[in-house]
Amino acid sequence: MTPERQAGGQQGQNDGAEGEGVAIGPRDLDGAGDGSESSVPGADGDVQPRELSSRGSGGAAAERVHEAPEVEAERVHEARGVEAEPAAATLMFGDRVDLARRYVAALATDGTVRGLIGPREAGRLWSRHVLNSAVVGELIEPGARVVDIGSGAGLPGIPLAIARPDCRVDLVEPLERRAQFLREIVELLALDHCRVLRGRAEDVVADCGGAQVVTSRAVAPLSRVAVWSAPLIGIGGWMMALKGQSAAEELTRDRRALAAVGLIDAEVMTVGAGIVDPATLVVRARRSADISKTLRSGQRRKPRKSPGDPKDPRSGQSGRAGSR
Repeated sequence: MTPERQAGGQQGQNDGAEGEGVAIGPRDLDGAGDGSESSVPGADGDVQPRELSSRGSGGAAAERVHEAPEVEAERVHEARGVEAEPAAATLMFGDRVDLARRYVAALATDGTVRGLIGPREAGRLWSRHVLNSAVVGELIEPGARVVDIGSGAGLPGIPLAIARPDCRVDLVEPLERRAQFLREIVELLALDHCRVLRGRAEDVVADCGGAQVVTSRAVAPLSRVAVWSAPLIGIGGWMMALKGQSAAEELTRDRRALAAVGLIDAEVMTVGAGIVDPATLVVRARRSADISKTLRSGQRRKPRKSPGDPKDPRSGQSGRAGSR
């Protein structure tokens, strides 16, 4: 496994630290990123979940790295209320579907116990979360370098890494307990083309800037996602923000904010027809200009506040119900 790089120093050491990631909640993507926070206990330190592992990368998930795929599948089915694997899973992941099964098993068990996903999400882990994320690969060119900001529980980054082994995927997550879970998953699934960077988006530009694609899912309002994404995207690269049914409305509202940070040709793309229902909505925009002078690493440019936009979701003080 490629050694993960630490970013952001001591920032985000505690669960209450700033961060873009967010636990999967019951309302995930139903108005995702509109600024509402997760009500899942423990999602941002309100209630301390029991950690299954806190040492290095050899945690609870990693301890099962040698389990046979059928054992992992059995663990999934034993978990109460877990959605049965849809036929589309094999269509999406092909001969790597066993890796997806292990990931679903980890989300349904360790992820729930550690407060990374809502307890009611088990019934739609495949359709609403894993497949919903993986289908974004339709928009990504072969061999692209992808940065997933606010990765949280690994959505969409981990499903993309499973479905697209030709791409290098960086998972950026500021909160230590989520970053630890991601390290364990990367080791468990032997995703050598995937690494975890601990830090906020603006703190890791030197490590993973110039990417062809920057993804996010249910992180924040579109205007803020654009500010965090743009410095990481190479000229001609793409921001791909997974959104809910309000995607078109958000784009209409925040198009000027995207243009202000050099993101143009913004449009709502629909992907995953025939794989997921409803299909996944992605706000895609291309980076057109060098914005390094206005958005340097470590600087924060505050976009025009959108109507109903609460406090900065990275502060860990609001209460949003989204993924990752």
